[in-house]
Amino acid sequence: MSTTRRTRTHSLPTLAVHAGEPAHDVDAPVVTPLQQSVSFVHEVGTADGLRYPRYGNTPNADVVQKKLAALERAESGVVLSSGMGATACALMALLRPGDHLLASRDIYGGTARLLTEEFTSLGINVTLVDPFEARGWRKRMRKETRAVFLESPVNPTCRVIDLRPLSYLTQESGLALVVDSTFASPINFRPLEHGADVVIHSTTKFLNGHHDVMGGVVLGTASYVEEVRQKMILWGQAPDPFACWLLERGLKTLDVRIRRQNENAMRIAQWCTERREVRAVHYPGLPGHPDHEVAAEQMDGFGGMMALELAGGGRAADRFVRKLRLIRHAPSLGGVDSLVSEPRFTSHTHLSTEERASRGLPDGFLRLSVGIEDAADLIADIEHALH
Repeated sequence: MSTTRRTRTHSLPTLAVHAGEPAHDVDAPVVTPLQQSVSFVHEVGTADGLRYPRYGNTPNADVVQKKLAALERAESGVVLSSGMGATACALMALLRPGDHLLASRDIYGGTARLLTEEFTSLGINVTLVDPFEARGWRKRMRKETRAVFLESPVNPTCRVIDLRPLSYLTQESGLALVVDSTFASPINFRPLEHGADVVIHSTTKFLNGHHDVMGGVVLGTASYVEEVRQKMILWGQAPDPFACWLLERGLKTLDVRIRRQNENAMRIAQWCTERREVRAVHYPGLPGHPDHEVAAEQMDGFGGMMALELAGGGRAADRFVRKLRLIRHAPSLGGVDSLVSEPRFTSHTHLSTEERASRGLPDGFLRLSVGIEDAADLIADIEHALH
């Protein structure tokens, strides 16, 4: 009988390829077979062993969940049908009506709407905190506070939050620290190693890496993940087997993709700092970035995400995007293809111009997801668009 490989002590590149796989017996396929079935034969006379895609326990889901848990050094993980589904189920497993959530002000626009519109309608109180305000988290805690939620690096400003003082606060107060680490990937940053209790990813992004499947994952203790799974079952947030199979395939190249994206982004960021058409370059790998020291200490790589502020504002951004030939104007991020987007028309379109500017997103702000193309070709494309 096949048993799961013991890969927990292996390095991240090896875990990305082999974690979660059954042992390779003679005649066993090297690639995990896709079992695209809604129904699985169930033993008579027992509730044990029931497999159903909505329960998140099909063979393809099992493999990819074990692989993701190994990469984040978590006890367990559950994959869901989207990053937003992962965030919703992760927090609803922690919160009840009357509870209070402290959340970073600097988060993805869709997540902000989830917290401030949907959660409040369910009787959950939410306070948004400037994550870089000294003692801001502690000053806004209440006796009803149950959890703290943040993104790091932040979408789309690429700010990096120091988890150490925040983890001291949450541990001291008995709060759950929940971190959306989508921008980093476990290759660059593993929040559980820095005091977080829960990690969330939109697997649509770097983890899959090919712009062809949507998903999310929640990782933490086995008991907590089981609570998230129950929310997923009831709310219908489970991915189908093919999505799990595509995600596992993408994960096998995660390490090499991320390393190339780290290198490309650093080269592009350094080049852009010399351009007069660029007012500011937001990339934590640059020494002038406000969080460079934190990123250098806590992260193993500075990531493939960066942002540019063009000196000409919104009109310059329009011209720039229209003139790009290689980098594509599209939402999402983290794939092998480089993409550019404008938060004023995507994630933060619900905010006014003044509100966006106060969050560090003035008109002319562009988010750049750097892919694995040759860096020289990407720089040439940016140079052409800036002229």
